[in-house]
Amino acid sequence: MWLPAALGIETPFQKSLSNTFHADGGAARMVENKADGLGIIAAEFPSGVKPVLTLTSRVATKNYAVDLSRPGETAPKADRAQLDYFCRATKMLPTDGIVKATATEITSGARTDLEKARAIYEWIVENTFRNPKTRGCGVGNIRFMLESRDLGGKCADLNALYVGLARAAGLPARDVYGIRIAKSELGYKSLGTSSENITKAQHCRAEVYIASYGWVPVDPADVRKVVLEEPPGNRPLDDAMVKKARARLFGSWEMNWMAFNFAHDVALPGSTGAPVGFLMYPQAETSDGRIDSLDADNFKYEITSRETTA
Repeated sequence: MWLPAALGIETPFQKSLSNTFHADGGAARMVENKADGLGIIAAEFPSGVKPVLTLTSRVATKNYAVDLSRPGETAPKADRAQLDYFCRATKMLPTDGIVKATATEITSGARTDLEKARAIYEWIVENTFRNPKTRGCGVGNIRFMLESRDLGGKCADLNALYVGLARAAGLPARDVYGIRIAKSELGYKSLGTSSENITKAQHCRAEVYIASYGWVPVDPADVRKVVLEEPPGNRPLDDAMVKKARARLFGSWEMNWMAFNFAHDVALPGSTGAPVGFLMYPQAETSDGRIDSLDADNFKYEITSRETTA
């Protein structure tokens, strides 16, 4: 079995304090990839032992906003190797062909990197939709989305489309995979949890790097979630709550959410199966092969969250 640990690097929005784990009757270890902030808790169990893996992550989070009206002279700098890493193409995020052509068209009138980043954000909000029938958070196959002109999906689709288009436009960008851990304090029932049980609250966000500002948080997928799900549902784009979310989610995140990693094409340590596109859900396999992580009848897990004080 494999579980995503809390983000392995410190950021302005999250400090991971600890990841503790145990596997009764089995052996567990953490495998890390610092470039992606990735920590994987990998566990193996012998035949005949009930395989149960428990992980407790402790994090400190704070709301994250970048003032886009004031370029920061002291904006956090990233080294060139890191920025190049987050410009690369991956299996689900190609940066050539239709992706490059679409990015070029979207940003044709933009003069600065900030204008390019915003143009892509606004295009995603205007042209995509949240599809409630998508399994889990989606798969993020952006070439297929553009070629088929099916721009529906969930957060791992819509925010991956943002990241891929940004990279194709020459902007470093990254998906941030994680999970909602508390209710929204900003009045959005659709953008928070309703109880301590957060088993189905996985959510992918995104960041784009702009030299004068550093890493800028974005989340066009959550604008589309507000459109579809914020009571009473099916709100138009000119609805007041949608407009408020649209303005906020280019440049800020409410941190009722915990980040796991930035990783794509994740090879699971010790697995005999193919890499997974991203690690946001628990994964498992037996001698018969990989178990469907979204098949609740054959793979059971529970995730809970609780706010604590220092």
